[in-house]
Amino acid sequence: MEYDIVNGPGNMTSKVHRIVTILNEKGDREAILALFYNRKYDSYSDVSMKIYNAEGGLIKKYHKSDMEDYSATHGADLVTDGRVLAVQHSVAAYPETVEIEYEEDTKSFLDIGGWEIQGNQQSVQNSYYHITIDENAGFRYLNKNTTVKPTVTTVSGKSDYNWEVNNLKAIKLEEGAEAWRVLPRLYFGVKNFSFFGIPGDFSSWKSFGNWLRVLDADVTSLTPEREAEIRKMTDTIKTDKGKAKFLYSYLQQSMRYVSIQLGIGGYKPFAATFVDQKKYGDCKALANYMSALLKAVNIPSYCAVINAEANKEPADPNFPFNSFNHEILCVPFKGDTTWLECTSNTMPFGKLGSFTENRRALLITEDGGKLVNTPRSTMQDNQFNGEVVLTLNEDGSAKAKAKISATGGYREEYIEISAQKVDEQKEYYLGRFKIKQPSLFNLTTSPDKENPKVLNFELEYDKFADIMAGDKQFYKPRVFDLMTFTIPVEENRKSDYYFEHPLQKTCTTTIVLPAGFEIETLPVNQSLKFTYGNFEVNYTYDQAKNQVISTAKFNISNHVIPAAKYTELQVFLDNVYKAQNKKLVIRRKA
Repeated sequence: MEYDIVNGPGNMTSKVHRIVTILNEKGDREAILALFYNRKYDSYSDVSMKIYNAEGGLIKKYHKSDMEDYSATHGADLVTDGRVLAVQHSVAAYPETVEIEYEEDTKSFLDIGGWEIQGNQQSVQNSYYHITIDENAGFRYLNKNTTVKPTVTTVSGKSDYNWEVNNLKAIKLEEGAEAWRVLPRLYFGVKNFSFFGIPGDFSSWKSFGNWLRVLDADVTSLTPEREAEIRKMTDTIKTDKGKAKFLYSYLQQSMRYVSIQLGIGGYKPFAATFVDQKKYGDCKALANYMSALLKAVNIPSYCAVINAEANKEPADPNFPFNSFNHEILCVPFKGDTTWLECTSNTMPFGKLGSFTENRRALLITEDGGKLVNTPRSTMQDNQFNGEVVLTLNEDGSAKAKAKISATGGYREEYIEISAQKVDEQKEYYLGRFKIKQPSLFNLTTSPDKENPKVLNFELEYDKFADIMAGDKQFYKPRVFDLMTFTIPVEENRKSDYYFEHPLQKTCTTTIVLPAGFEIETLPVNQSLKFTYGNFEVNYTYDQAKNQVISTAKFNISNHVIPAAKYTELQVFLDNVYKAQNKKLVIRRKA
């Protein structure tokens, strides 16, 4: 149960009472109470967490005084004034029941959140949500994956909204499904808000964009002297796009990402002059700085807020609501809109990647907010191309040299891994590519700023043959697989299946046979098709060179696979897996 009393813009009291029975370790998260707050604008009272055993006996009680109070810094945040009160109970035996109660008073918000009716693998016996708000507050709500409706009463200018659900069966997210497409919840919005003491209007995307524009208005320019220097740096470049590309490279080389979220800093960026002097900033500050660089050479651009991370929920055009956690930059050239990820010092110019592509972003323009689509990547944007030479020896040992060129999502992945220790990188690639454990593994990579990103493997095996029987040797005819996973059979699939991005993978493997050996069995060529992809593998034997050449291609053209096509995808991936595991058999010549 939650009861919210909205007293006015940015002013709300919430009373929460929740009882959850934990049946197994998957529910242990319910025994954690974490309350996020800002010292200036939030306070909690009447906080308690009671624990009951299977017989209903009280075995533990936690109070506010038992909770740790620490900074809410996480991930890339360096400094923040957000804080969290938290306590975690260790479940001793299942089942245990957790009862949580608290009251929160807040004096700052953009919207009033929502109701997460049901979590993954969680059933609901009874739950209700109650909101009291001024009838003229412009209150609105949006149903997601549910049709539950409120009862509404209005007395003395106050409207009461009551929702209730009963006896909801647990929902288990299917393999590859996204929770926001499946789990039931409500979003709540109001017309007027007050955030860190600054009033605003959230009745439309336009009005919210205007609030952000006004908030940023005094931090978007460099000094006249610095602008003159920027113009001099680019005065030999003929085109606006060429200048933008040069300045983006300058940003990447000169600035670094640091997240400092103090005060209203989650929404208002550091001044462009500050970033120019200090050489750091968070996503907002760096996007704003890049925009200031472009403004210095008379190239218009717009900062844009977005809900980032692969396959995250896009903003709804018909329901203005703050779900944003990142900022990027849009540069509308004539006939060509270019998007820039300003926090990365390795991303190619004009590329976003799965972190923000295929989403809706809110442009902050002179006319307010404008919701637009970010680009969709194609499988050609996300390429994995391998070239391998595998030399077999008559005793079953082998040596291999592999070169892998990666673009798009694969490039981003391998750049991220390059920050780890070399031994950790090796371990990752052995598992990621399903490579048989070698006796020697040398790894070299290209600089992270190069596109494509290149990996070079040198592998040695004391035993590479799967089976040696008399004069025959049996091999898996490749060093690594293009497709490294399968998915379970699911009847009556209900949810779409998500890849992180479309993909195009190829590999050519040259297998050098030992002297005195010849082919007994060459794997058969195969061509497998799926509505949104295909797999081909072909083998040829060059008798003069005593080599087998294998060429393989694996493509997925659409990263979202409709539920109705899931079974077709499952069968396709199973068949690809089998096709990759056909054996090459060689034998000693008579």
